[in-house]
Amino acid sequence: MNTPQRLTVVHQSVYRYSEPVRFGEHRMMFRPRASHDLRLLTTQLLITPTPDRLHWLHDLFDNSVAVATFSAEASELLFRSEVTLEHYEAPLPDYSLERYASTWPFAYTNEEASNLVNARSRQFPTDDVDEWARCFIGPGGSTDTMTLLRGMTLEIKNSFTYMRREEKGVNRPAETLRSRSGSCRDFAVLMMDAVRSLGLAARFVSGYIFVPDHDATLGGGATHAWLQIYLPGAGWVDFDPTNSIIGNRHLIRVAVAWNSDQALPLWGTWHGAMHSFRSLKVDVSVTEAP
Repeated sequence: MNTPQRLTVVHQSVYRYSEPVRFGEHRMMFRPRASHDLRLLTTQLLITPTPDRLHWLHDLFDNSVAVATFSAEASELLFRSEVTLEHYEAPLPDYSLERYASTWPFAYTNEEASNLVNARSRQFPTDDVDEWARCFIGPGGSTDTMTLLRGMTLEIKNSFTYMRREEKGVNRPAETLRSRSGSCRDFAVLMMDAVRSLGLAARFVSGYIFVPDHDATLGGGATHAWLQIYLPGAGWVDFDPTNSIIGNRHLIRVAVAWNSDQALPLWGTWHGAMHSFRSLKVDVSVTEAP
């Protein structure tokens, strides 16, 4: 493991309304997942108006979730998370896959397969995505597993147009494939569906990305999304098709889930006239800390 990079992540979301409204429960996934490659140093969460109660829990995937409940009415609701962390980057990851998994197709062991049922289940299976996924298989049928996955990651980066989108929701994989464009969430979901069509286990990742000065990395200034694929011998490996990144370079994991709707950075309810809602502004910065 190399020398860690110290980073500060500031994530601010502000909801504005034309008149005071009541707020229901809000849940936040802002806190990065501490691991052998990420160490949290300081965390701070500011919410205005101050919630009556704020508590934390671990969800089904062991993600840290903050839950806030309110009684006060207000015309603005602000969430601001500031985290300083140490990020250990593997710049040239060398993944030592188990021998049986180094060439596709391969079968997970019975134990792996029983634990990965949901990670291999497709939400929106279509023939178009099936056919596209098989384009990365060699003429003889069997293909080096990492070569196949690198090819798919690079194809999305090189042949699809990135479009930042603030709106909630994710396009279906077939729609992203047809339009050859989308957000980081769309690209992650497309590649998840494609590798699942080949029998591989994948999960959705929500988090942040560090974009160095004068760097062409996409997805900065907002939350970011990518996927992980379970490869025997290597475990869960990060693949960011938006930037053709394999490994954890620049990537700060916050939440993992089987599907994108299980890893929303912020969600909640409010009560008032429908015309009261004015705007939602999200600002994210990831900078090098002193």
